[in-house]
Amino acid sequence: MSPRQKVLIVDDEPDIRELLEITLGRMKLDTFSARNLGEAQALLGRETFDLCLTDMRLPDGTGLELVQHIQQRYPQVPVAMITAYGSLETAINALKAGAFDFLTKPVDLTRLRELVTSALRLPAPGGASTAIDRRLLGESLPMRNLRKQIDKLARSQAPVYISGESGSGKELVARLIHEQGPRAGRPFIPVNCGAIPSELMESEFFGHRKGSFSGAIEDNPGLFQAAHGGTLFLDEVADLPLAMQVKLLRAIQEKAVRAVGGQQETVVDVRILCATHKDLDAEVSAERFRQDLYYRLNVIELRVPPLRERRDDIETLANHVLKRLAAGTGHPAAKLHPQALEALKSYRFPGNVRELENMLERAHTLCENKQIEAGDLRLAEGNCAAEAGVPDLKRIDNLEDYLENVERKLILQALEETRWNRTAAAQRLNLSFRSMRYRLKKLGLD
Repeated sequence: MSPRQKVLIVDDEPDIRELLEITLGRMKLDTFSARNLGEAQALLGRETFDLCLTDMRLPDGTGLELVQHIQQRYPQVPVAMITAYGSLETAINALKAGAFDFLTKPVDLTRLRELVTSALRLPAPGGASTAIDRRLLGESLPMRNLRKQIDKLARSQAPVYISGESGSGKELVARLIHEQGPRAGRPFIPVNCGAIPSELMESEFFGHRKGSFSGAIEDNPGLFQAAHGGTLFLDEVADLPLAMQVKLLRAIQEKAVRAVGGQQETVVDVRILCATHKDLDAEVSAERFRQDLYYRLNVIELRVPPLRERRDDIETLANHVLKRLAAGTGHPAAKLHPQALEALKSYRFPGNVRELENMLERAHTLCENKQIEAGDLRLAEGNCAAEAGVPDLKRIDNLEDYLENVERKLILQALEETRWNRTAAAQRLNLSFRSMRYRLKKLGLD
């Protein structure tokens, strides 16, 4: 008989503690209770827990402090925050600090049981790394960092905004976050927000009732209902019209949707992941994207690096694509001539990994004797290795982004050449160690 799982309950209100103890006891879980931060920390030092439920306001501190304490010392323990109704900012701060999820008072017992069940299904930290390594190829520093972030975010229910250029692999990242988390056995529903006609958006997202409009010949569930218990991935979310943004915000905040032509709301349990190749900050400034929705979606931002920032991965990616193209043909995979590989490494790849795949598929078809020459790649001359010289101003969309990319590339090169010795790399770049540390943090390389 396997031992029962243990849950730590932290709340200074006896009634709340008793309610949680009874509910979790009926779920065959052992509970330990603490009235304040000090008691909770003492219990954590003596017992091994599978989950912690904590109130935000404690007599000697805050639940946020407890989240941070657990993150530092017991990262395998998921923490759920209990907040007063309407304290959305508090809940978001808890998610940013590493909380698994949050509940609002008065506690909805159905929602509590769902949260507890989901949290107890979490894999151990780092347990998803092998699966992520197989799907996200490359050993460059940006990719190693990305895999670590995915592993961490899979253990949370926080909304994640995945930023990155077209073709960089944002949907794959979203799938990995879903597949390595507690919702893995539930639906993953991707939707391209820019591909839905505006007049059909509400029906597509929330469903409709029979007869609610011309052509509605039967009840039809929407994307939120289809993703119930799982993850809804909103790709190109910046393309949503403002009217739909308002309705999406309400659905996310209330965790409920109302079908077109329906009278009642339906409760939905959905984790939201979103992505866009546009700059959401700029969209908010231009008043094309609602600021309140932006803050609700962008609890945690995860940046997917473009291919030009991880040129060392190009050979690995190219060989993987060529092996896939040869699979099932009965013939060996085509080989890249050294000059072709160098040409790929010096190319800017405005279309990123997707462009690399398309380019190799074409070259694989046209090459002679199963060897891809540089000419078979048909690279656009304007995107080749002029980076060492003066850049073509017509190809710089954003000067700050361009300079940041140059800075990142030089720092990564210095780190590679000094075997990741930060002090030596700083000296090579003629920077103080403090300046180097600041730049590493700013560029997300720390």
